[in-house]
Amino acid sequence: AKKWINIRKSYGNFYKVPRNQTKLTIMLENLGMNYEGRPHSGLDDSKNIARIAIRMLQDGCDLRVNERIHGGQLMTVSSSVPLEGAPAPQMPRYRN
Repeated sequence: AKKWINIRKSYGNFYKVPRNQTKLTIMLENLGMNYEGRPHSGLDDSKNIARIAIRMLQDGCDLRVNERIHGGQLMTVSSSVPLEGAPAPQMPRYRN
């Protein structure tokens, strides 16, 4: 893989939150979700990241490649068209 979507970057840009609010457990909490599985398990972390991505898509985020490797160096991929973000996620008032 030479190109990918860094969900932390996408989350921070879309919901307009600082980088210290883009840790996996904090992102889930801010979206009203609980961490599912064992912390730091690669499979469980990836499932939780997928849940965040699904929620972002539901909230109107246009997920795009935002990082790549070029010449062995990590590079940020900037979009030529600025995307409008959504307001920061709010905790739900009740759970189903």
